[in-house]
Amino acid sequence: ESALNPNARSHAGASGLWQFMYTTARAQGLRIDSYIDERRDPVKSTEAACQFLQKLYNNYGDWYLALAAYNAGPGNVNKAIRRSGGKRSYWEIRHFLPRETRNYVPAFMAVVYLMEFHAEHNIFPARLQIPYTSLDTIGVRTILRFDQIAAHLNKSEEEIAALNPMYRMKIIPGPPEQWPLVLPLQDIPTFLAFQDSMILHKPALTPKIV
Repeated sequence: ESALNPNARSHAGASGLWQFMYTTARAQGLRIDSYIDERRDPVKSTEAACQFLQKLYNNYGDWYLALAAYNAGPGNVNKAIRRSGGKRSYWEIRHFLPRETRNYVPAFMAVVYLMEFHAEHNIFPARLQIPYTSLDTIGVRTILRFDQIAAHLNKSEEEIAALNPMYRMKIIPGPPEQWPLVLPLQDIPTFLAFQDSMILHKPALTPKIV
C-alpha cells in the first residue's frame, strides 16, 4: 500500500511503510509526536509490523485472516466471522468484510507472485541510488537541523531526509535521548569532525525543544 515510500499517508491517516494507524502504532510501541514518527522508520516500523502480524496469526491461526485483520482491524474480521455463521476461512467471510479488505488479500497474493516471478513478466528491480550496504547509523545527542548537517556534508536536506524519514520537521530533537542518524559511510568521518560546527550554523533557527 505504501509502494515502499516511508512518507506515504492514506486518506484515513495510516502512515509509513506499513501503513499503521496512529492507535495501532502506539499500541505496538512506536513513538509519534511533533518531531518523531517511527511509523516512517524502516527498521522500527518493520519490526512492529512483524510483531503485529504474528499476534494476529496467533489469534486466528490463518495468515489470510491475519492479513485481513491487519488491513481492516481485528474487530471487523471478528464481525465478519460472526456474520458468516462462524466460518474461519478468509474466502468464506470475504463478502462480510469492508470492500477495501475484500481485495486486500488477493492484491497481496498478486504482489507475492510478482516478486517471485518478476523476470517472467519483464519486471526487474531498479538500481538503488545509495546501496544499503553503503550506509551506517550514528548516534546524535544534540538538537540538530538537517540544513545544518547538509551545509557541512555537501548534501541536500532532501537527501538527508530521504535517509531519515522518521524526523517529521527535519530536526533531530536532541537530549536526553540519543537519536539515530543514517548517513552514507563516507560522510560519517566528516560528520564527526564538524558536528560542533554544525550546531553553530544559523543557531537562531534551532527551536527550543522541551
